[in-house]
Amino acid sequence: MRNRQATQLLSELSHAGRRGAEFPPSDVPDWPLEDLIPAEFHTAAPPALPELAEPDVVRHFVNLSTLNMSVDTHFYPLGSCTMKYNPKRNERLSNLPGIVDLHPHQPAGQIQGMLQLLFEMQEILAEISGLPAVSLQPAAGAHGELTALFVAAAYFRDRNEHRTKVIFPASAHGTNPASAAMAGFECIELKGTVSANGAADDRGGFVDLEELKRHVDDKTAVFMVTNPNTLGLFEKEIAAAAKIVHDAGGLVYIDGANMNAIMGITRPGDFGGDMMHYNVHKTFTGPHGAGGPGSGPICVRDFLADYLPGPVVRARESSSDEQRYELATPAKTIGRVRSFFGNVGILVRGYCYLRTLGAAGVRSAAELAILNANYLKELLSDILPSAHGEHCLHEFVASADKLAKERGISAMDIAKRLLDHGFHPPTVYFPLVVPHAMMFEPTETESKATLDAFSEAIHKIVAEDGDLLHTAPHTAPISRPEEVNATRKPVLTWPIGG
Repeated sequence: MRNRQATQLLSELSHAGRRGAEFPPSDVPDWPLEDLIPAEFHTAAPPALPELAEPDVVRHFVNLSTLNMSVDTHFYPLGSCTMKYNPKRNERLSNLPGIVDLHPHQPAGQIQGMLQLLFEMQEILAEISGLPAVSLQPAAGAHGELTALFVAAAYFRDRNEHRTKVIFPASAHGTNPASAAMAGFECIELKGTVSANGAADDRGGFVDLEELKRHVDDKTAVFMVTNPNTLGLFEKEIAAAAKIVHDAGGLVYIDGANMNAIMGITRPGDFGGDMMHYNVHKTFTGPHGAGGPGSGPICVRDFLADYLPGPVVRARESSSDEQRYELATPAKTIGRVRSFFGNVGILVRGYCYLRTLGAAGVRSAAELAILNANYLKELLSDILPSAHGEHCLHEFVASADKLAKERGISAMDIAKRLLDHGFHPPTVYFPLVVPHAMMFEPTETESKATLDAFSEAIHKIVAEDGDLLHTAPHTAPISRPEEVNATRKPVLTWPIGG
């Protein structure tokens, strides 16, 4: 049942004379109004603000909050976004007084505990990535991409190399070409490999090495690739692709948005990556959504360390043999990309998560994410076949193309109807290389019972009448916006990569 108070505006709930609080008479001496407020802002009557008692206001916003979906209240299979549950332990630890009461302008000598935590976070991220130099400054994944491309540009500028091209696969996150363009590079898109006869076999959906060779030359600065890619497949020839780029003098950037599938199993630095970013809010369970907060640290090879944004945290031995921590500026730094030390609140949560799991737990989380994705993929295979690959890693891309052609049921129809069943929809219509794409990522934090219930809901939905689906959702306060044209072709939008 819809809560009427939650769907009414505050102005509609207003009653003349109601107050949430009354202030005592002012003890400030009278001052001529004209001296305080310019004449053009004088009004004969106060603005018509809502007049409400405190219970009215509290109930309105609490009831409004119950209309939201969140990882605490619903299953969120939002492909590419890794919407895993955020452990409350991390929230509690990150809010300890010794952490939240620090001020970023305090001298390093007074914040040694925080600097030690950030230093250890740098070391852990370096170990997981296989790339030794780390900056914690970027505030989101896309910000990390842009920062790393600035680092690459500074590196080539220092070597007097005029490299202008950034290459990326057609299935890349939209932030890859956007970051490259913002960094001043020319964007080159690669077509992927194609399955035999369009079948969902192991030959389609990967970087095409011959296509890559045709575009790589002495103007190539960076090859940006997500591994696993956005189809949920591990790029089997990633080392060969990296060698092609390296032989031409370019750098390889690994988009770390999908690290949840490989953390503790394999490392970007070991299969050819020179730079990468993490999404701490995805992979290491910082709160995620609504555009923030986020954190997108970057890791790079040792020869790129001098170009990182500063400050970075370094350890040094003191005269008493006690390890101390200091803020240092890399020798050829590109400069700051964010105030202070980065989004520390999210970094602390990620640190707590990593310390809680340990090395074995990190690997186990990735393995369970892969298991859940393959289980859900199999549950849905009879109605939503996967576009590529017999098996997937942490996510998979199914296609509603057959349903759309045979019954007029689009991916958007299924996604909207899922809201009526109490589930957040998956990512739809991305990547663009799959028609009527539906991108599912269950993460390791979901139970078998949840995945079974989700699969049952989708099976019920595709058995329903098309007219019912075209007008879904039916239980939300606001129905579907005008997002389709007369041919029911969806308006495509890129998912946010950071």
